[in-house]
Amino acid sequence: MKKLDGKVAVLTGATSGMALASAKLFRDEGAHVYITGRRREQLDIALETLGDGVTGVQADSHGSCR
Repeated sequence: MKKLDGKVAVLTGATSGMALASAKLFRDEGAHVYITGRRREQLDIALETLGDGVTGVQADSHGSCR
């Protein structure tokens, strides 16, 4: 049994860098992973890279603090 079997992970801005690497790690440990990205093309590339067990949501999670 993997550490994250039956768990869900949500990572924002996970089309590259550390968040993409984290998504892969969480998926490898058994979690179903949801990732977000602003650009559909980059999101599709990330989903292709990650494979099964990952769902992509196009969203702009960049907010401004005022």
